[in-house]
Amino acid sequence: MAVSTSVSFASGAIGGDSIVHAVRSHVDGAIVVADATPFHPVDHTWPDQPGDAGTIASGADAVDVVEAVMVAEDEDGALFVGAEIPVKRGAEGWAWQVGHRLSAPDAPGWLLPGVAVSLRADAGLRAALSRGHTACHLASLALDLAVADLWRKDPGSDALGHPDFEGRANQTSRIHEDGAVDEYRLGKSLRRAGFDTEGFAASLAERERQINAQLAEWVASDAASRIVTDGPTIVDMRRWECELPEGIASIPCGGTHVQSLSEFASIAVSLDLSDPQLLVMRTSAMPAV
Repeated sequence: MAVSTSVSFASGAIGGDSIVHAVRSHVDGAIVVADATPFHPVDHTWPDQPGDAGTIASGADAVDVVEAVMVAEDEDGALFVGAEIPVKRGAEGWAWQVGHRLSAPDAPGWLLPGVAVSLRADAGLRAALSRGHTACHLASLALDLAVADLWRKDPGSDALGHPDFEGRANQTSRIHEDGAVDEYRLGKSLRRAGFDTEGFAASLAERERQINAQLAEWVASDAASRIVTDGPTIVDMRRWECELPEGIASIPCGGTHVQSLSEFASIAVSLDLSDPQLLVMRTSAMPAV
């Protein structure tokens, strides 16, 4: 019976050795599954952070991985990739795996089940996406704090105990290298939940200033940042934790992150309310030299 892939990216690993478990030809690029991998895959249900790219090698042979993706394997050994996956995580009889997508529809002849391989994720890309993801979480926490006074009802609390605007309004989040773009729906349901959308629109510039001031303070703290895991496989729960001056922020998260806020020179956001029903927050991180 197939087992779920063991992953090491949570510890910051970018390289490792493994055995090829399965290879599948695919029109969008062949999929290679190994027993263990350092690659972080894009999540098929909440694709906020892109998957790692890198290489798979065996002896003198090597092939490029264009992106790591989620794969599910059924009891008969059939592989389902990304959006093809027909079941929810935890479905009985299914194994959850990391697939390494190649550029060609078929894998090279040397890349076969049972072959010992070395896997290496692109270190520069990983670092940039990790900065982008950590910056995204920090920006969301700073946004929650900056709009805390606009709630007339209790929307629940975020990881720092402030009113959870992020949890109530966020509809999409996309991480990119050294940044992110988040979209928040400011419609009737949010107003019914007690949020003053008109007051927010009237004070947008001041809210942006407050967020950026808070981000500057957090970056200056050089706070420790880490991923805490409940187990070694791709489907075990992972959380991002950051030791901010206000307390430890802990957020369920499957992505990758920096090890310290000292890795940033700065983090800043811009708020766009061109559509009064949709807030777009763009986060930009500058890496420390």
